[in-house]
Amino acid sequence: MPLVSIIIPSFNNLNLLKECIDAIKNQVFKDYEVFVIDAKSTDGTIEYLQSLSAPFYWSSHTDKGIYDAMNKGIEKSNGQWLYFLGSDDLFYEKSTLKNIFNQKVSEDISLLIGNVKYDYTLDDSMLIKKNQGLFESSWSIKLWFKNSLHHQGVFYRRRLFNTRKYNIDYKILADYDFNLELFKRREKVLLVDQIIALSKTEGISKNYNWALYKEEIDLKTKQSSFVLKPLFYTIGFSKYLLKKVL
Repeated sequence: MPLVSIIIPSFNNLNLLKECIDAIKNQVFKDYEVFVIDAKSTDGTIEYLQSLSAPFYWSSHTDKGIYDAMNKGIEKSNGQWLYFLGSDDLFYEKSTLKNIFNQKVSEDISLLIGNVKYDYTLDDSMLIKKNQGLFESSWSIKLWFKNSLHHQGVFYRRRLFNTRKYNIDYKILADYDFNLELFKRREKVLLVDQIIALSKTEGISKNYNWALYKEEIDLKTKQSSFVLKPLFYTIGFSKYLLKKVL
């Protein structure tokens, strides 16, 4: 069994997917498998995937969104650790996986959490460009106010998905919903002072439209109490207005 399963949702993003796969192939650390879960791309992606060989595997079927694809990848995977990588994202350097997994990690650690660097442009929000695009992950009470974990900065023990997977009713923030539940359960984490991935900024969670904040309000309410919904609404609406300005 491989140590790490890397799951990549994909749809009509061939050129960047090739770069993503090349960055994985270039890793010094080789104890991994990769599952590309494609949503019936029509841009040549399937022909490219057919050219790959083990430890790269793929499937191509219609799905109900990115988190449905991730759930399918979870079901196919065999690794002790699961990692979700966008088809337009890259491991930050060739030694990324080696640096993460060369350290001894005790069995009670459920998440390995690192940082992410945004590959931003001049047109991106100031909130993305601040700190030279560095997203520093945090595992604290701050998680109730914003999603302080970046999906491309987290390695999950596969046992965390034994009882539930991503809630596909959430189209934008199902990973945030999952992370909040893990925080409530007080799962143990290891914070790693390392940049894991170079991430593009075109993802659905970077559109900052009202649908995102509606999901955030809903999932926080369900994870806590209906009594707190006015507070979550106030926080969500304030962030929505702020990001429209910035």
